[in-house]
Amino acid sequence: MKRKWEAKLKQIEERASSYERKPLSSVYRPRLSKVEEPPSIWKLFSRQTQAFNFVKSCKEDVHVFALECEVGDGQRIYLVTTYVQLWFYYKSRKNLLHCYEVIPEKAVCKLYFDLEFNKLANPGADGKKMVASLIEHVCKALQELYRVNCSAEYVLNLDSSTDEKFSRHLIFQLHGVAFQDNIHVGNFVRKILEPAIHLLASEDDKDDGGIPETTGHGFSHFSEAPGEQGTPFSRMPADELRESQMLDSGAPERLGAAERSSPDLSFLIVKDTTGKKHLFVDLGVYTRNRNFRLYKSSKRGKLVVLEVAEDNKFSLTQSKNISEEKQYFLSSLVSNVRFSDTLQVLRCDTSEKKQKQAGHSDTSTSVGNIEGFQGSPYPEIDQFVLSLVNKNGIKGGIRRWNYFFPEELLVYDICKYRWCGNIGRAHKSNNIMILVDLKNEVWYQKCHDPICKAENFKSDRFPLPAEVCLPSLLKEEEEFTTHETMNDETENPHMSSSTLSKGVFSDPEWDNGIDDTNFLEATEDAELAEAAENSLGYKGGVDEIPDELIIEVLQE
Repeated sequence: MKRKWEAKLKQIEERASSYERKPLSSVYRPRLSKVEEPPSIWKLFSRQTQAFNFVKSCKEDVHVFALECEVGDGQRIYLVTTYVQLWFYYKSRKNLLHCYEVIPEKAVCKLYFDLEFNKLANPGADGKKMVASLIEHVCKALQELYRVNCSAEYVLNLDSSTDEKFSRHLIFQLHGVAFQDNIHVGNFVRKILEPAIHLLASEDDKDDGGIPETTGHGFSHFSEAPGEQGTPFSRMPADELRESQMLDSGAPERLGAAERSSPDLSFLIVKDTTGKKHLFVDLGVYTRNRNFRLYKSSKRGKLVVLEVAEDNKFSLTQSKNISEEKQYFLSSLVSNVRFSDTLQVLRCDTSEKKQKQAGHSDTSTSVGNIEGFQGSPYPEIDQFVLSLVNKNGIKGGIRRWNYFFPEELLVYDICKYRWCGNIGRAHKSNNIMILVDLKNEVWYQKCHDPICKAENFKSDRFPLPAEVCLPSLLKEEEEFTTHETMNDETENPHMSSSTLSKGVFSDPEWDNGIDDTNFLEATEDAELAEAAENSLGYKGGVDEIPDELIIEVLQE
């Protein structure tokens, strides 16, 4: 008994000595190595809305990711951090196994596809040929509808197939081109797949004994004459399109008068395990704040991860500073689109939306009906920008806007107001832009004029009014009821975060974002602190935060 007590006492003394040599930090913060140490931001939230609100209030370049934990019922939690910070802990793939990018609502993004079919139910299907044919069809559509050049070399092809299921993700890396948001991506995908959709409908009619629909729909189906109401593709006047390379690559003025035959997309029709026919392309992945699985991640309860496919033709650029794996990771991020003056943003509106607009009388000051303009996520800022271009007897308006999530930047393309700070007068034919930097709470002006662009002109930065700054807007958002917030989050059942599993995030303080306090309290426990040090590599261990530690800390 005495020996056991002496051994225990010695163990306690050794541990106390180790803590004296290396005392606990006052607040737990995940840290990187001395060589690679960006701003240490690693915030966890139980609700997606809270995560995005934190992003809006954060000056750093942070993003929202969803994490699935092995324990519990698979309820997702939301992580806010930088790309660099996430990759540092994520790259070894020992922990953080089930991660998803949250594609922000109304943010400029890449063209992407989610493809899958059951192999056993489709024994004659050649998945690789189907992918190649789809890529060829999409590239042809991009060329005919937008004059955008594309080939298989521009497409990152990721594979997570099993013996039972063929599964791919395609992310298009179009040079200097992106879509306004993933809703426009979904509209575009549905438009170019109309022949397959109609064919699928006709197959259903045959099964029901009805009369099959014709499938005479190709790209010419939406090749309306320039300026015709109802066209789903935005257009710019030819002279403005030539003079401006910024922010809008509407469909070309004409796509050719010759009637084109409908492409054969029958290869896109597959069967499920019950024999019911559906599309090879999942059309359900183009919803607001969509969760899209990360490169090298697997689904909860699965072992197969998304990795570069054998038939992938996308080639990376040689870089000494960025590893090949990190390049694939960054390329796979759908919302990783940076603002530039030469970026062309593609749009594809639904006919119903255009027709609805056509039924309204446009005025130069009415938000929502200015040359097809639809409100941004920040209507107060829209009104402020309108006030800037409605003065001195000139009634300007907003032609369109684009939101760049990485920079938290709203870019407004202005119409009927051409005053430029560079030349001190209005341009004769070229329009201007108003850029609103939400992070730094300033706005400034640029323009489409070739000379101003060659000089890289950017006006002085002016502060935003206090009432349209993010802290004020976020305070108004917090006044929404919990019921409204939960309903907003649960539009997509795969992203529901309104009900937390028992034992995970059960502390209501987490709903208030008081995570630093919880971490500080958790580190007071010596055993947990030692586990945290080991997991973060402070004593030469692995350089990441395991899922188990995250859950254990949250439970404390």
